[in-house]
Amino acid sequence: MTLHVVEHAPSSEADLVAGCIRRDRAAERELFRREYSRVHALLFRLVGSARELDDLAQEVFIAVFHSLPRFRGDAKLRTWIDRIAVHVVFDHFAAKKRIPIPVETVFERPDPAGTSDERTHAREGLRRLYAALATLAPEQRIAFALYAIDGRSIREVAEITRVAAVTAKLRIWRARRELLRRVATDPVLRDYIATHQEAR
Repeated sequence: MTLHVVEHAPSSEADLVAGCIRRDRAAERELFRREYSRVHALLFRLVGSARELDDLAQEVFIAVFHSLPRFRGDAKLRTWIDRIAVHVVFDHFAAKKRIPIPVETVFERPDPAGTSDERTHAREGLRRLYAALATLAPEQRIAFALYAIDGRSIREVAEITRVAAVTAKLRIWRARRELLRRVATDPVLRDYIATHQEAR
């Protein structure tokens, strides 16, 4: 008689981490299933380009599975994964220095609430926002994107980027100062930022 062992995905976070450390395939699949969409969305908000997201996400999860034996629970698992994602993005920015921003953005998806002209204007505004962010130092860009685009608090930005809250706040302020300088000479970017500030 042949016995078939059925793998069950762990339910608790501790069991999930322990399973991944043991290289339990069910645990690895479950962690990937739980976190992939969220990590992918975070990467999009940080990078602003759809072209490199799959490769970056793959790098993140390779690093996650490789580093899990060193996870000590000093932060929530999601925060720890976000730290790895930010580290991957930081290396990506540092390697490329300047990131060319393609037109593909979330605003290309159908939006029944807006006209074609409105969607085109929004796409161009977002493209210009990320083009402006691409001129910033990586640490400023990441801090600002986490705070202003991903909606994290100053405390969360500091925790994810592993700096003091005052440092995170300073990086965000410097990024905002540069964006405001650009807004003064770019009406499309000014309209885009004003619209999305009102919507928040």
